[in-house]
Amino acid sequence: MPFKVKYSITHKILNNISSIIAGREIIERSKIIPKWELRLKKEARIQSAHSSTSIEGNRLTLEQVRALSENEKVVATEKDKREVLNYLQALDAIPGYAAKRNITVELLLDVQKKIAGGTLDNPKDCGTLRDRQVFVGKRVFDGTGFKEIVEYMPPDTKDVPGLMEEFLEWLNSEGAKNINPIILAGIAHYEIARIHPFIDGNGRTARLLAALVLYKSGFDHRRFFALDDYYDRDRNSYYAALKTAQQGKGNITKWLEYFTNGVLYSVNKVKETVVKFGFIQKPEEIEQIELTERQIRILDKIKQKGKVTNKELRSMFRLTRQAILKEIKKLVGLKVIELAGKGRGAYYRMASK
Repeated sequence: MPFKVKYSITHKILNNISSIIAGREIIERSKIIPKWELRLKKEARIQSAHSSTSIEGNRLTLEQVRALSENEKVVATEKDKREVLNYLQALDAIPGYAAKRNITVELLLDVQKKIAGGTLDNPKDCGTLRDRQVFVGKRVFDGTGFKEIVEYMPPDTKDVPGLMEEFLEWLNSEGAKNINPIILAGIAHYEIARIHPFIDGNGRTARLLAALVLYKSGFDHRRFFALDDYYDRDRNSYYAALKTAQQGKGNITKWLEYFTNGVLYSVNKVKETVVKFGFIQKPEEIEQIELTERQIRILDKIKQKGKVTNKELRSMFRLTRQAILKEIKKLVGLKVIELAGKGRGAYYRMASK
């Protein structure tokens, strides 16, 4: 039976896509020096690895994931570290996957093998379609003990190979290529989550496939967008959005509304960074903004919190007051940040435009 997808293009989806296109256009037209472009790409990679594994219960913090990505030692369980390192490896493989003409079952088996390698009780469950029934559930306490609640029962194991072939034949078709890449990525994400073709790693594979579709289409060719961050912010909403298709008899419209919300969130985060850090300037002005790693981290901290004190920065870098003042002097001189308040209440914030 040929694969068919059921959804409607609502005003919400149209508005989201319109805003996404506008935001992406600002990012594409900005003059970002190579050092900053590398930084944005690096942060998206770290954020994606942290969020996608965190959704599945990984306990590493964002800072620990950052440290792992830079080959630093992290005190954590081997399983948690392996899951993150695996996902980083899978993310790095996206350009190679995209260079292939089609997205095949073999390609997705390789993705799952990279993601789950060294983390499963049975190594034979890596790089292969599931050979037994699985379910999505949660443990709840009913007053006397814990019991498992089944929240989603995927298709029968015997149907998985056929469902994968049908879906991927459609995904590689000319008809699918004419669909907006954002919608296509949302469909791909949902369908892998629905089929649940593996014993483990289905969610991570689904999210990585969505990223692959967006990269392969050219939408995220610079790899700035970390969609997984949106899902990790409110996991209940993420799972609820996936469930709407079951409730709607296979109609994934509500899921696509949620998915496009997530893409817009990610695009807006990058756009905010581009605008706030002054990338929308003349090329000759941008070329002068060469910042140290510490100065970049200071800007990140202010962007996250809205403001930061000298004391907080000293603690963050374990530097003296004079050393911190030396780091922020350039940022103030470039009018990227400014000092506000007086005395002990003084702090730094992004400069008013």
